[in-house]
Amino acid sequence: MLHILGALLCPGIVTSGSASIRFGRLTAGDPTLGPPAFVPDILQREAALWADYPPTEGTPQFRQAAVDWLTRRYQLPAGMLDQARHVLPAPGSREGLFMLALAVVPEQKAGQRPVVLLPNPFYHVYRASSVISGAEPVFLDATRANGFLPDLDAIPESVLQRTALFFLCSPSNPQGAIASAEYLDRALSLARRYDFVLAVDECYAEIYTDTPPPGGLEAAARSGSLDHLVVLHSLSKRSSAPGLRSGFVAGCPAVIRRHLQVIEYGGAGVPGPIQAASVALWEDEAHVPPTRTFYRELIDEAERVLGNRFGFYRPPGGFFLWLEVGDGEAAALKLWTEAAVRVLPGGYLTAPAPDGSNHGDPFIRVAMIHPKPITAEALRRMAEVL
Repeated sequence: MLHILGALLCPGIVTSGSASIRFGRLTAGDPTLGPPAFVPDILQREAALWADYPPTEGTPQFRQAAVDWLTRRYQLPAGMLDQARHVLPAPGSREGLFMLALAVVPEQKAGQRPVVLLPNPFYHVYRASSVISGAEPVFLDATRANGFLPDLDAIPESVLQRTALFFLCSPSNPQGAIASAEYLDRALSLARRYDFVLAVDECYAEIYTDTPPPGGLEAAARSGSLDHLVVLHSLSKRSSAPGLRSGFVAGCPAVIRRHLQVIEYGGAGVPGPIQAASVALWEDEAHVPPTRTFYRELIDEAERVLGNRFGFYRPPGGFFLWLEVGDGEAAALKLWTEAAVRVLPGGYLTAPAPDGSNHGDPFIRVAMIHPKPITAEALRRMAEVL
């Protein structure tokens, strides 16, 4: 598999006849819009802070900006979040996710090896952090049959008793499914009943088609408590600023304290100039609707070109297409060698079942991230070749 993955991911130009065709890289979810113009100005203005180690717990200004944004976005009760106890900056949500398992997974749970629950398909960091923490990753299939979200009723009691952490992504990657308020309430109720941490990865929360996705903190507000819950956010997708490496973890104060301890031993604080720029980004909403419009128009183009082929559907959130093509790996190789378009085989994002079958094998993930002319041409080639 490694040589195939290398062929799919290596940069280059495919030659067709006498013409060289530059590829369309639709494998990774790397935003291409770029951040608002004020970001470089702030980084330059605060350049003196590069000389200082940043506070691991973040500046009060950063934490307050995160609290204010969460309160506005999810219409939380005033005073529900305290910047001093409920928020911690992270160098992007990826590091926050990875460190979380190290912070909350014990050596044993119910006298046995602890479990970390993961959606399947899954973000690779979920699995890596589970393994590094010593837990057993248990994959919860998120298929079309269950709305592309883990079936909470299908988790065995014996697994729940051993569970220390549940990673949930909403909107999900790659299917774009959104967990409803009722779903989040049930997931949080399970976390409290079986004493595990529910970590809701909301890095795609601002990329949606119609209605803003519900959030984990709304479930906490309805229950009157932050216990057993954290949410993770990032500026990578919302503000098209993946290079800043800036996000945060928010929620249960006990989890935030343990998370901070782990970072103080083996992590790194977000640099001061980046925290300053992040404050401005969380305070500014004007740049976000145009970003949503950009992705919405790309999905419109995909719908126009693909129609109902490959099981196409409009993802409620995120910017990926999850297309059923029969054999995802073969389709990805065909698109690369014949059309100079790179996509990711679905089986590379899913864990196989005990019998060796993999429900992701028939799919490819396509990232709708490039300007419309490039995306339209890539979609045209996909439709033609497949």
